[in-house]
Amino acid sequence: MKVAVFGLGLIGGSVGIDLKRRGFASEIIGVGRTLLNIQKALDLGLADRMISKEQAVKEADLIVLSVPVNILVEELKYVLDNMRPDAVVTDMGSTKSKIIEAVRTHPLRGRYVASHPMAGTEYSGPTAAFSGLFDGKLAIICDKEDSDADALALIEKMYLVLGMHLQYMKSKAHDLHAAYVSHVSHITSFVLGATVLEKEKSEKAILSMAGGGFESTVRLAKSSPEMWSQIFEQNGENIVEVLNTYIDKITAFRDKIKTGDTEYLKNFMAQANNIKRILKKEIEK
Repeated sequence: MKVAVFGLGLIGGSVGIDLKRRGFASEIIGVGRTLLNIQKALDLGLADRMISKEQAVKEADLIVLSVPVNILVEELKYVLDNMRPDAVVTDMGSTKSKIIEAVRTHPLRGRYVASHPMAGTEYSGPTAAFSGLFDGKLAIICDKEDSDADALALIEKMYLVLGMHLQYMKSKAHDLHAAYVSHVSHITSFVLGATVLEKEKSEKAILSMAGGGFESTVRLAKSSPEMWSQIFEQNGENIVEVLNTYIDKITAFRDKIKTGDTEYLKNFMAQANNIKRILKKEIEK
């Protein structure tokens, strides 16, 4: 099977590596946006060859779109307009509703499977890709009833080959949940990083006092601003809703510290500790 991957950064590059190594793809065809990234992808072995998207849609049995969300709809429409009618296309975008709505009435809508592999690191670009990125992680497939049965089965198989667990959601529910568990986590990390940089002018002090807690909390602040600003725009309505709740809680926490209400703080943190129970269930799956 020939698999074309549009965008060979962290996600697309890691897909290409493991689909080839694990025997799912006979050939990985890469499509890049810049000459520099195209050459890097070839040097790193992320694809067998790099070609134009015009040629890729003619050759590929499966097309994987791992491109920034601000151009994802445009690329998906292009692929659906030009690919073979028996081919399959999936995207790996962090938001789903707007993408799905943009192609809802397309004649080849059934050949498209909307998906989101919940995996990644704070790094980006071809050099960030590595084998095993997806192992043990969750892949979400949205609005599966709108995809052809054989197209859906192929994408399910692809994610299982990548070592992922499968879950199915409606696209609107996906975007709301993503706002809570992923998007606001990144915002929190960016804001914490900016706060520390504003209040602590000594780089030496930051380095000497930054323990494991700070490092893990601020890790996501190293993520790509270009990519995440687009995600925040795409899922803005849900993110604002979640941020309003977050701001209410952090404001209450601040006020109780000011008044010395230790009992409230202790109870609040005890309730928050329940997240350990939920995450433990996920690890045990």
